[in-house]
Amino acid sequence: MPVSPHSTSAPPGIWDHERGRLTLGLVLTVTLVAFEALAISTVMPVVADDLGGLSLYGWVFSGFFLGNLLGIVFAGHAADRQGTAVPFLVGLVLFAIGLLVAGLAPSMGVLVASRVLQGIGAGVIPAITYIAVGRSYPPMLRPRAFAITATAWLIPGLIGPVASSAIAEVWGWRAVFLALLPFILLAGFITLPALVHSSGVDRATTVGPLSDHRRAAVLLTLGSAMVLGAISGVQPVVAVGLALVGVPLAARSFIALMPPGIMRAAPGIPAAIAVRGILTFSFFGTDVYVSLSFQDVRHQPTWVAGLSLTICTICWSVAVWVQERWILRVGPRRVVGVGFVLLAISILLMFGVIGSLPIPLSIGVWGIGGFAIGLCYASLSVTVLGLAEPGREGAATASLQVSDVLGIALGVGVAGAFVALGETRSWSTGGALQWAFACTLAMAVVGVAASRRLPTTLPT
Repeated sequence: MPVSPHSTSAPPGIWDHERGRLTLGLVLTVTLVAFEALAISTVMPVVADDLGGLSLYGWVFSGFFLGNLLGIVFAGHAADRQGTAVPFLVGLVLFAIGLLVAGLAPSMGVLVASRVLQGIGAGVIPAITYIAVGRSYPPMLRPRAFAITATAWLIPGLIGPVASSAIAEVWGWRAVFLALLPFILLAGFITLPALVHSSGVDRATTVGPLSDHRRAAVLLTLGSAMVLGAISGVQPVVAVGLALVGVPLAARSFIALMPPGIMRAAPGIPAAIAVRGILTFSFFGTDVYVSLSFQDVRHQPTWVAGLSLTICTICWSVAVWVQERWILRVGPRRVVGVGFVLLAISILLMFGVIGSLPIPLSIGVWGIGGFAIGLCYASLSVTVLGLAEPGREGAATASLQVSDVLGIALGVGVAGAFVALGETRSWSTGGALQWAFACTLAMAVVGVAASRRLPTTLPT
């Protein structure tokens, strides 16, 4: 029988007994998502050159993360009602279909559409990972479990950017999408039986109609897409119309999906969730454009951008293990506050990357950003799970991940709006990225202040 996460007889390690297969499956699944994310970030300048439509560059990523919003909410609340196995299977299938369509896409428009579908499937994976950790691991093992799943980014970080660059060079960029399909089958084979086996402790009943959450998630996605469309260089009349409809629709839906007090970052879960959105806005709004900075602004080969992303990922993994020990001593407020300071410094240095900073130094700049988010990301996850009521981990996780992914989509979208605006007004790519990085830097500074709302000790 599975061991309850609240039982005093729980095995001491995350690799013990049935828990070991679950850990392995989650790590493999996260590894696939990590490889895909790093690979696409590396080759996207090549894809944009082949398919055209630089104005849709940001939408390739924003569309993916808007799809994530739907996947996260559906998975989180479905898991609270019927366990994690079924939503996990649906997520893998949609992720695979999205990869297939992306690999065959004849235009940037089709690629964006395929990324939305792929994003819905991929949105299930972090939600299920968080819920499984919250329910199948005791509180003292959760920091280590998150550290190990975050370390699953290490191997893709080491080989993903370079491998995707080589694959695109030899077989074309389409193979970067298609090559992942067999590994999805392997991930399902390992993970699904472990999730089914744990269904006895994994199932809970939520309060409130699931249909309301789904409707709010759909409206939030639609409203966010309208907001991003309004700032993406469309005609002024169209932009005003999209903003007038999209802003209140997105805001109202976001509040409906969040715990009370989210808009003022009330201490507790609301503050942790709000800070997570600020973090992902500032980090990923910069990260997605690192490759563009090296390839289109500094005219460096693909492998240079790939090396920068690799260093970032390694630093992220190292920082996760640092926080795993540090957070137990000093608490989330201090760990996350330091992380935001480092993130602001790294974004500030990105202005040198698109300027005249020597390339050897530029390659390492974003590693500081990777270390920063490594300190913050898992710390906020552990904080939310520690504060969540037993049986409500799915709802808390869904809210955290909605804020997480909405931050990514808006950060990438706002930065992409400046790239699109530069395309229509004949700005240089470097000039457009200066405005983009100014926005993400400002948000990182906000994060420094907002982190003061986090608890001073780790919840258990």
